[in-house]
Amino acid sequence: MKSLAHFLLAALLLVLPVSGAAAHEYKAGNLQIHHPAAKATLPGQPVGGGFFTIINNGGDPDRLVSITSPVSDDVQLHTMTMENDVMQMRRLADGIDVPAGGTVKLEPGGLHVMFMGIKAPFKEGESFPATLNFEKAGPVDVQFNVEAFRPASQGEAGGDTHKAH
Repeated sequence: MKSLAHFLLAALLLVLPVSGAAAHEYKAGNLQIHHPAAKATLPGQPVGGGFFTIINNGGDPDRLVSITSPVSDDVQLHTMTMENDVMQMRRLADGIDVPAGGTVKLEPGGLHVMFMGIKAPFKEGESFPATLNFEKAGPVDVQFNVEAFRPASQGEAGGDTHKAH
């Protein structure tokens, strides 16, 4: 029985760091950034999508104005909407507002990050650095975890092509 308890404890210790890494978060002033993640890409795919949640616990609004990363020389903030059954992607050159006391989700099918002209495929299980630049909170260094790719047919906003409008 003692060896079974040791086995279960060892198994639990192996799992805990993985689950902690999957739910990573960052803080800058009153802002919390939860779980920056990117979807794995296919070889030769020129773009990658990124997602995370921003929670503003403060009384003043802020704005995510840009993102930089060594994986791409051109990181853009985008929105996706459906218009007349056609998916429309649009670059948000002015950034993304983060209201006071509010939450903003960058997720498939809505607001998201586009890493344009990526230098190498995003591989599941890897991670890469990026800096989120906020108007008031300033720069926040984060790590994007690369997660499994799911085809656009399953509701993802990042298939193998992407055109900005």
